[in-house]
Amino acid sequence: MEYTLSKKYCTDELMKLIMGPNPIKLEEELLLNTKIKKGDVVCDLGSGTGLTSVFMAKEYGFKVYACDLWSNPDDNAKFFESMGLTQNEIVPVKADAEALEFEKEFFDAVVSVDSYNYFGRDENYLGKKLMPFVKKGGYIYIAVPGMRKDCHDDLPKELLLSWTPEQLAYMRDINYWTGIVSASKDSEIIEISEMESDKEVWDDWIKQDNEYAVGDRKSIEAGARKYLNFIKIVLKKR
Repeated sequence: MEYTLSKKYCTDELMKLIMGPNPIKLEEELLLNTKIKKGDVVCDLGSGTGLTSVFMAKEYGFKVYACDLWSNPDDNAKFFESMGLTQNEIVPVKADAEALEFEKEFFDAVVSVDSYNYFGRDENYLGKKLMPFVKKGGYIYIAVPGMRKDCHDDLPKELLLSWTPEQLAYMRDINYWTGIVSASKDSEIIEISEMESDKEVWDDWIKQDNEYAVGDRKSIEAGARKYLNFIKIVLKKR
């Protein structure tokens, strides 16, 4: 696909902030024809260094809460300011996805890129720990790294060059995720599909010099992408 909005963010300096396959490009595809409106209050769940939060605030006009357990809110605040954003537009929050501390129905929407697979694989998570914070009629947009077809019973050697079976447990196929999100009675499934984003987002990641990107190169360069994909999930609160 054409990454029209992402191009201006794919600088060497900003790409050093990514923590996996290019999350800006993934987010742009995820939000194509989005139902989230300008000015809506949006939780960027698992925001990492906050690059995806900046992208949503600047390109879509959302009021974004950048929620992450492991990043430093003070560092993120400085980054947001350097990108020309104020706290009226974007708010850094140290938050545990499994124990969010917001008022009920606080958010118009939740967006989660390359993180939901770490905490959302419990079929009770969506209905009990996330949906209560979304307004009725609000949306959840999720992009997760996945598998084209589940192969955990016989993991290909290409995948095991970079990842352990325990790490690969976070990658599942569309059938798996359909079952997980279907367990919530409060959510209507709008879409679950394989994303187009693939080679481009991986290439942006493995050319980085941090140890995690370097480690992932072994599998990707050995052809592991033929087993992997990214999955788009769009839900609406009933």
